[in-house]
Amino acid sequence: MNAKLRVVAIGLAIVVMAGLVLLVVRPGLNPARIRPLPLIAAAWAAFLGAAWLLRKLPLRASVPLILIGGIAIQLAAVSAPPQNSNDLYRYIWDGRVQAAGIDPYQYVPAARQLTGLRNEFLWHPGAEYCITQAVVRNDPAAGLAAGCTAINRPKVPTIYPPVAEAYFLGVHYLPDADDSTTPIQATTAGVAVLVTVLLLFGLRRLGRDVRMAALWSWCPTVALEAGNSAHVDVVAVGIAAAALLVLATARTRRRTILGGVLLGLAIATKLIPALTVPAVLKRRWVTVCVAAGSAFVAVYVPHVIAVGGKVIGFLPGYLQQEGYTSGTRFGIIGLFLGGRAAIAAAVLVLAVVALTVLWFSDPDQPWRGAVVMTAAALAVATPHYQWYALLLVMLVALDGRPEWLAFAAGGYYAAEPGLGRLTPPYRYHDAIAYGVPVLIVAVGWLIRRERARRGAPIPTGPAVPVPVPADAEQLTGSGAFLPVGYP
Repeated sequence: MNAKLRVVAIGLAIVVMAGLVLLVVRPGLNPARIRPLPLIAAAWAAFLGAAWLLRKLPLRASVPLILIGGIAIQLAAVSAPPQNSNDLYRYIWDGRVQAAGIDPYQYVPAARQLTGLRNEFLWHPGAEYCITQAVVRNDPAAGLAAGCTAINRPKVPTIYPPVAEAYFLGVHYLPDADDSTTPIQATTAGVAVLVTVLLLFGLRRLGRDVRMAALWSWCPTVALEAGNSAHVDVVAVGIAAAALLVLATARTRRRTILGGVLLGLAIATKLIPALTVPAVLKRRWVTVCVAAGSAFVAVYVPHVIAVGGKVIGFLPGYLQQEGYTSGTRFGIIGLFLGGRAAIAAAVLVLAVVALTVLWFSDPDQPWRGAVVMTAAALAVATPHYQWYALLLVMLVALDGRPEWLAFAAGGYYAAEPGLGRLTPPYRYHDAIAYGVPVLIVAVGWLIRRERARRGAPIPTGPAVPVPVPADAEQLTGSGAFLPVGYP
């Protein structure tokens, strides 16, 4: 297929992706009433097809397609209120509270002290979550005020770390941000596009194939969880990407400190980027830990001074509600163990993976170990929240092994496992959602190993028109990063 036909085919695939995303976020445009899961699965198929076609397209045509395609899909996602998550209403509320000069960890949304901040957009009789007069009377010590709100869990404090809270405050000052979801959706979509730009520049500087940035830019998970649901995880992922790129190329202590600070800020946005830590400790680990820890502590200090231990927020309650503290939440481990034994097994598995990543990680390619660590955490924790895989999507774009994206796709099945008559028993849902990706990655590893044994090219991406150094095997380990077309 020549370049022009590839461009046309990729363009059609992007249009299909945008259309499917539009059907997911605007159910009214879906006359057949197709459930979201089949639509998302079709979007994933179109995405993988477009990424495959991109492999042999010249760079001068690829980069505009990556950017324009990513923007088009995000625009489709932004065009409607959030469909798969309502977390952004808490974001809007937290920004409103901070703008009033109140620490976001001080009160729960339904607190009596915050009734003066309620507006019709977030608080109205038809909203989903209601605090009734009976609840107020039965728990007078909680200091709640009756009312219905779009904010989920209005009786518990915020769970988001300080950098995320700063982001919510910044978005609050955008036009109409106080009574519409569009500003925060558009801002988060813009952050996702900026991550694409960062990946393009980072991959180019590393001498890697910049076309791998499409694995982030066009990914349905990125569109739905950034442009539509506006998850703050996208901001954390962007900062984490900058941290990894800085640390991978750091040859001086000053740059290592910068990378560590960025990593600490990423973790202080959402805790999930902490999964990358074992992969970055092979070079100047003390400097990285001190820099990251200092940045993390620094952003918490003002809140600790203001509200003390309340900065922990809803994190303990979240772990309890999700079943992690009781050992009932581990979908794969739960098939064999329960209770404390399941918790012990989960901790053991993650500890072994972390130590393995720490031991074998390449400081010049930290994303490779971070992919393994993040995927292992998803396989162990089996979350029902598909946006937790956003970090993995970014890491795969840097790493170049697309089979790991199966965990991001599996997250949607975990969130919505209903398949009518084909729906398996409930206890198997999470095991299927994250067990199948484990099998896909295992098959991918076997294929790569066999190709490496036979000396065949390993299909991790398109050929890059740059010379391969004689020591490329040494630089890339088993050669898993060498794209098609390399000897």
